[in-house]
Amino acid sequence: MNYNQTLAWLFKRLPMYQRVGAPAMRLGLYQMNRLSAALGNPHHSFKCIHIAGTNGKGSTAHMLASVLQTAGYTVGLYTSPHLKDFRERIKINGQPIDKDIVVDFVNENLETLEAGNYSFFEATVGMAFSSFAKMQVDVAIIEVGLGGRLDATNIITPILSIITHISKDHQQFLGNTVEAIAAEKAGIIKENVPVVLGQNKESVQKVILDKAKSLSSLVFFANQTETYATDLLGDYQKENLATAYMALQALIEFDVNENHIREGLQAVAKNTGLQGRWQIIADSPTVIADVAHNEAGIAVVMNQLQSMNYDQLHIVFGMVEDKDFDQIQQHLPRDATYYFCSPKVVRAKTVDQLFTEANRLGYNGKPYTSVSDALYAAKTTASPSDIILICGSLFVVTEVI
Repeated sequence: MNYNQTLAWLFKRLPMYQRVGAPAMRLGLYQMNRLSAALGNPHHSFKCIHIAGTNGKGSTAHMLASVLQTAGYTVGLYTSPHLKDFRERIKINGQPIDKDIVVDFVNENLETLEAGNYSFFEATVGMAFSSFAKMQVDVAIIEVGLGGRLDATNIITPILSIITHISKDHQQFLGNTVEAIAAEKAGIIKENVPVVLGQNKESVQKVILDKAKSLSSLVFFANQTETYATDLLGDYQKENLATAYMALQALIEFDVNENHIREGLQAVAKNTGLQGRWQIIADSPTVIADVAHNEAGIAVVMNQLQSMNYDQLHIVFGMVEDKDFDQIQQHLPRDATYYFCSPKVVRAKTVDQLFTEANRLGYNGKPYTSVSDALYAAKTTASPSDIILICGSLFVVTEVI
């Protein structure tokens, strides 16, 4: 198979949660351990950092990668889902792996992947671990896919565990309270492995601390005292920056100085290719794309808007069906004009359903047949001094950046 044929096989043959939702979800480590054993347990050959959390784990992972790269280390980075290119999931020193690596991995392990009935996510985790081992990375930063305790990435024993901010999301899999969700996230904590904990409410902290204590794991709180700048826009990045900074202080086996930290944090997007976090994609009017998609994420984005000057706010908004609009809408401004749409994924909430829910609650807007049509209408309507915000789902952002 060539590269395009390989991607087609991965997307069609293996169930992918981001596209189809719950039918593709398989929580548990048995299958991932089987696949890893068949691959020769590549994750045993490199050091890794494991990151879980509801919001901020992707940004934190990219900040860490940028700083460690600046310090001269070869850094593997595994994150999900991707925005535009499948290879965004697996990067080495900020560059997506070569297409040949993807093709070779699937071709060489095709029989194993087909016979084992592995999920798309399990296959990509295996691909990432194999790639990092072959490229002999100094450290790999591994972002949890969903939850933590039963996530396929949790077969690793890292040198550091990081848990970012925790809020309600994926309740159908993780539990209906933040404390229950925190318990699932805390499942990445390993015996005697230090933990960095991002800013969280007291009841969440207690869950994490109790788990860490039971495993004799030291906990570092992300209470940043130094002032650093980052090229990642959005006030909410301050919290992620504090978590990344504390993680760097805990990584005592790496030679990272203050210059590395300052330089790396100021070049995160450049060094790692991170997109979709308060990303300004046009001016006059200002068009901002942000992958905020749950209640906590939408809340911080809307808080950010309050600090900006503009005449009128236009919001291009779409969701997936397992997100609760009633919860999210509490943070959506009533004085904005909405352009409702549906991204091109199976699990998307239909635009008719979304518009009906929003109209019932009194939001001012219209439904559009596609994300591109919604954005075009917003651009046509907006004046140069207005702001257009694109949010609600990663898949909506994917179609515009």
